[in-house]
Amino acid sequence: MSLWRTQPNIEHLNAIQKNTIGEMLDIRFESFDDESLTASMAVDHRTHQPYGLLHGGASVVLAESVGSMAAYLCIDASKFYCVGLEVNANHLRGVRSGRVTAVAKAIHIGRTTQVWDIRLSSDEGKASCVSRLTMAVVPLGEQPPAR
Repeated sequence: MSLWRTQPNIEHLNAIQKNTIGEMLDIRFESFDDESLTASMAVDHRTHQPYGLLHGGASVVLAESVGSMAAYLCIDASKFYCVGLEVNANHLRGVRSGRVTAVAKAIHIGRTTQVWDIRLSSDEGKASCVSRLTMAVVPLGEQPPAR
């Protein structure tokens, strides 16, 4: 059974990246299955730190992008919206070029919060980052929780 309330449409997810950090960093939604959403990001001058490695902050942008989109696809968007409450990341291995791929899987889909596990890996399939994202599910018309 699929966890998606709204069936992911990869073409639409990529189209709404226009004029966002996702477009700037070349984040592309790639695929989904019943329990995960996958996106990738370029590893190049846009995402490098000064020593030529993938910047940890860029990894977090990818993790939060794919996790946030997955969270959104699990809610009734006519009644709710999602905002990030907390994101953490453990950087495991440096990446210098190519693309990193992030796979988001739900740990908890609740009425008011969601928790996502996001695993990033290099083109060679080696783990580069492990992230956890907590999202608040907020009724439309209400302010998000204070950070």
